[in-house]
Amino acid sequence: MNDRRMVFQENRLWLPFEALPADLPTLTSLRLPEGWLAQRVSPEQPLPPGVEALGLRDAHPRMAQEDWLQAGRAHQWLEWEEGHRFCGGCATALEPGEGQGRRCPACGRTVFPSNAIAIIVLIHRGEGERRQWALARSPHFKPGVYSAVAGFAEPGESLEQCVHREVAEELGIRIQHLRYFGSQPWPFPNGLMVGFTAEYLDGDLRPDPSELEDARWFGKEEMPPLPSPISIARWMIDAALGHPWHEPGAAS
Repeated sequence: MNDRRMVFQENRLWLPFEALPADLPTLTSLRLPEGWLAQRVSPEQPLPPGVEALGLRDAHPRMAQEDWLQAGRAHQWLEWEEGHRFCGGCATALEPGEGQGRRCPACGRTVFPSNAIAIIVLIHRGEGERRQWALARSPHFKPGVYSAVAGFAEPGESLEQCVHREVAEELGIRIQHLRYFGSQPWPFPNGLMVGFTAEYLDGDLRPDPSELEDARWFGKEEMPPLPSPISIARWMIDAALGHPWHEPGAAS
């Protein structure tokens, strides 16, 4: 059993792990299947000497990749545990249920951990040196950064239907030859990003002003600032450009 543990304070991770005190008053505590003990402390809990509280994005350069992935997993489990203490039907306190689920002793309703499913798609047109990629800019991005188009799947919608809908709504174009690229757990706070590539079919780029600031076609030699290397968006773009990239699911 892995005796290592990680501590969160709201959405911030305490680092380094080696400096964590042995005894802490916790709000939530759970054991991951891999053996890590994940804990969350009160927002008022003072930081121990030698410990920093960092958001997961800022913590990434300070951690081994596998540890960072486990931290993201722990964060999502803690979010689910804390958000499912009571039954959504009758407000009775939930009890442990089958597997990792919870069951209401009053009405019998059961709930299981789940992710918010989102798609992300990198669209290309042209061939060879004339190939271009459609990238868009959200007002929430860091200054100057463009990325592939993403969006959440709706109930009753397949991933493929979601891709075509999001592209039509956000960019105003149609695509074809959709191909699966890979997926990535995205702990901000509890998502699963499913990546696709696609070929442009027709239409003119018309970014939805309610979602995007801008959208353009970029060639290989004119790329704007790109998303963080920790994201599947960057892996897709790097792969398309022939740069080294992190293969989804590959060992780090």
